[in-house]
Amino acid sequence: MTVKQNLVSLLALVAFQIGQAQELHTLAETFLLSLTDELRQEAQFKLSDDERFNFNYIPLERKGPTFKDFDPVQKEAALALLKTSLSKEGLRKTSEIMALEDVLAVIEKKQLTMPDGSPMRDTLNYHFCIFGNPTAKDFWGWRFEGHHLSLNFVASKGTILSATPSFMGSNPGIVPHGKSKGKQVLQKETEMGFSFVHSLSEQQLAQALFSEKAPYEIITGNQRTVSQPEPSGISFTDLSKAQKNLFLNLLDLYLGNYEAKFSKSLKSKIEEAGINTLSFSWAGSLKPGKGHYYRIYGPTILIEYDNTQNNANHVHTVVRDLTNDFGQDILKRHYEHSH
Repeated sequence: MTVKQNLVSLLALVAFQIGQAQELHTLAETFLLSLTDELRQEAQFKLSDDERFNFNYIPLERKGPTFKDFDPVQKEAALALLKTSLSKEGLRKTSEIMALEDVLAVIEKKQLTMPDGSPMRDTLNYHFCIFGNPTAKDFWGWRFEGHHLSLNFVASKGTILSATPSFMGSNPGIVPHGKSKGKQVLQKETEMGFSFVHSLSEQQLAQALFSEKAPYEIITGNQRTVSQPEPSGISFTDLSKAQKNLFLNLLDLYLGNYEAKFSKSLKSKIEEAGINTLSFSWAGSLKPGKGHYYRIYGPTILIEYDNTQNNANHVHTVVRDLTNDFGQDILKRHYEHSH
């Protein structure tokens, strides 16, 4: 088994057994203490540093050490932090998205490289950054990021207070050949989106469909702040009971990537703003194999799904908290009450 295969196995299996009874800040402290002085300097930033807002999901040079820099102890400490921030399903998707780098390397015949000459497709090239000082009382944050993954967290008192923006992508959307042929990491995101849009009547679809052509990319991209999209699409109130259930199941699919406590709090926030204020929009093809896009939108939440690139076999998804991305709302209120 290669080093890369060992890492994927660790992420999918061993991490479930690490840090079960430890607070998130303790795991972050353990991770930092496991690092050499040089790696710790690369990994840790001030909470106020602009690097915290440097949200990207394409192959590029990034800050923060990667799995290539870690010894086995450091790897386990890093994975424990990741495991505790995600649900079992979120961790499964994360590990499988990373593993797709090997699939891409084969498809592209390992011809693409980074500016420094290293391979562009690399399952180890995922970066860890800690923002602030992870203690029991302080606000702090952390990020896990690489190709098709950007997971951003802010926490305090052992609790995740923000976990957006969170990006997950899959290229290929469906692996076309090789030993992983047929693998579809974000299968439910695709199938449940189609199930919902196919449940709409002709009149309802006219409300939901805002373009015959899907946008080439998620509309919000890697913008630091996002605002209300236009048009809003079909309202939750205009759905039948069965359609409402499909809608809420799709919403829960995305919220279910986070660890249980945060997932529940984010769902409660959406409900407090009003489930009836949510809407659904679609663009592009109503059948797989051609470009398609959908989004869920409400006063506090924006979820986007886009599958247009590489002949509609390249999925991008993102969840944005319109009031608290990067923990900005919770931190703003904290600073206002502290000064």
